[in-house]
Amino acid sequence: MSTAETGTTTRRKSPPTVSERENRAGLAFVSPTFLVVLVVVVVPILWTVLLAFQYAKLVDIQQMSLFGNWSLENFDKVFGSPGFWTSLGTTLVYTVGSTAGSLLLGLVAALALRRPFRGRGLMRGSMLLPYVAPVVAVAFVWEVALSPQYGIVNEWGARLLGWDRPIAFLSARSYEVSLFGAHFDLPLALLTVIAFETWRYFPFAFLFLLARLQAVPDGIEEAAKVDGATPSQRFRYVLLPQLMPVIALLSVLRFIMTFNKFDDVYLLTGGGAGTEVVAVRVYDFLTSRYDVGAAAAQALVLAAILMVLLGLYFTFFAKKVEEEAS
Repeated sequence: MSTAETGTTTRRKSPPTVSERENRAGLAFVSPTFLVVLVVVVVPILWTVLLAFQYAKLVDIQQMSLFGNWSLENFDKVFGSPGFWTSLGTTLVYTVGSTAGSLLLGLVAALALRRPFRGRGLMRGSMLLPYVAPVVAVAFVWEVALSPQYGIVNEWGARLLGWDRPIAFLSARSYEVSLFGAHFDLPLALLTVIAFETWRYFPFAFLFLLARLQAVPDGIEEAAKVDGATPSQRFRYVLLPQLMPVIALLSVLRFIMTFNKFDDVYLLTGGGAGTEVVAVRVYDFLTSRYDVGAAAAQALVLAAILMVLLGLYFTFFAKKVEEEAS
């Protein structure tokens, strides 16, 4: 055997380096997660895109192929259908109101429960109840409590506030209110659904904000107190800058979650009385009209609008929030 052949055999049989072993181990650990994401996330998204550009009824799904009759008819049907732009506006109002309400209520709860007192652990645990309870159960409780026939809210309103007639919180599109001689209509059902969403998801914000407040050094507040700062000034100039990165993150997360929300609205009102968000509309296209293509196109439009809104946020507001927090 020649010297060249011996050197070649030696190189082939040389053990893998540490870097190669680490790369192989990393691929072995990542592969299961990659497969799960591929099957659960990527494939359904691609299938939705495929259906959005084809005429597909529910009975036609089994015969669908990749190279079908591609067209933009579904998108014309979505944008031209009555009620689409109204439902989009309702979705934005519902999303912004629920996000702002849950963050505000979570902030108030975190500030109230940050200092030690007797029973604080029990109070903190009870704050999580709306978030961990099954949505079907809490939606049923709200429906019963707000019922105009036997609801406890109307009973208390008639007894304590002098209501002359019961209020249908979940079925009244608008409710006339008089304030200082002025009369205006409130979108009652939509506001009720926003209140439910705020109450149900404020513990999510409460956990994040409380964790950040617990990490704020006590010396900063004590120094501000010694300098004569009022409680509102300590919150504005000491605590709020510390909380801004968390508030910004929560705003994005809650906006994404609420913009795609379906179950809360559907369980409470079924999308009626001016509460039809786009997610409920997609469900109606799928179950009432059996139009899978139009439902997929509407879902794709919803995702595109969400991406545009998030892009605007990160372009114009994310850097400003970071600068204020630094």
